[in-house]
Amino acid sequence: MTARAKSLTGWVVLLVAAAVCALGGWSYLGARGDDGLAYAKSRDAALADGKDRLARLNSLDAKDARSVDAGLGAWLDSATGPFHDQLRRTRSKDAEELTKAAATARAKVTDAALTALDERAGTAEMIASVDVEVTPRTGQGGTERKRFEATLARTPDGWKVKALTAIPVGSGT
Repeated sequence: MTARAKSLTGWVVLLVAAAVCALGGWSYLGARGDDGLAYAKSRDAALADGKDRLARLNSLDAKDARSVDAGLGAWLDSATGPFHDQLRRTRSKDAEELTKAAATARAKVTDAALTALDERAGTAEMIASVDVEVTPRTGQGGTERKRFEATLARTPDGWKVKALTAIPVGSGT
């Protein structure tokens, strides 16, 4: 290969490398401002927070009054709006009943999906299937399968449950 051919090959390689770098930069800038990407991040955050909040709202350790109080506090931290107000109003009655029952419930969201997301309004609708392992003070425990429909609202602390509706297992919804 002649010196001139080597020089030309070097320039071609340099030109191709520059074109690849320019294309990568253009692609990055396009993706960075992509509304679809921002929407996907918001959707993922709402779903993750919703699953976490729903698991907390179905979990409680009622071995003693202090555990019940901490669990009800976690419930309040997971809720917002009218649902939060309802939990606050019924907190003392709930604490009394849960302390008497002395059962432990551990929830795991097995499947969930957002059915709607309005980023501008800061609201989302979620459906979820939850397995709740219940361990009573005496007797045999078991796992209950529950389904929920939840309305989520964006707050400064992330997405929280604004409304919660139980859906009977086996219903057509």
